Amino acid sequence: RVMVGQTAVDVLFAPHRPRDPNHGLNLISNTLASAQQRVDMALFVFSAQNLTGVIAGLQAKGVHLRLLADPGFASRSFSEVLDLLGIALADRHCKLEAGNQPLKQAAEGVGIPQLARGDKLHHKVGVIDGKTVITGSFNWSPSAAHQNDEVLLLIHSPLLAAHFTREIDRLWKGADLGINAQLERKLLESRRRCGSGRQRT
Repeated sequence: RVMVGQTAVDVLFAPHRPRDPNHGLNLISNTLASAQQRVDMALFVFSAQNLTGVIAGLQAKGVHLRLLADPGFASRSFSEVLDLLGIALADRHCKLEAGNQPLKQAAEGVGIPQLARGDKLHHKVGVIDGKTVITGSFNWSPSAAHQNDEVLLLIHSPLLAAHFTREIDRLWKGADLGINAQLERKLLESRRRCGSGRQRT
């Protein structure tokens, strides 16, 4: 942890071995689990299964959630956005992700923002209780934790958290919540082509 003026910042450089308890996904998991009232997220890649469990647990205890996901990534077969929506999507080989665990009851507050043509939601941001910001180059994925050279920052500052929340507020306006029309079409096509799919081993 370093101090930048009056602001405390935790800095983590990836990658780490999966057995290292100090890897970035554990830091994100522990930070998310500390939430008492609200978590806002804007994510490009979200493919870490363990974080889905944490988010589901937060919702079960009444924490208000907003998660915005990149439209291009959200409907990939290994996207945890699908798990949060309670659905599974087979890949082009009609296989389901190994260990896939869609929620039995879809999480509320999961959406796809309306972006300009060709734009990507490239954020890697979480805001916890309006006080702590998770950000950096670090996608919420095993690759970021265990393969890539990344930086993950936890910024403990209500002032900076308010700036990030305003950005999420901006993206939230007009977002498609739940299973949007594009994802519904993709699901129907996958079921027509693959049935329910087969789990990878």
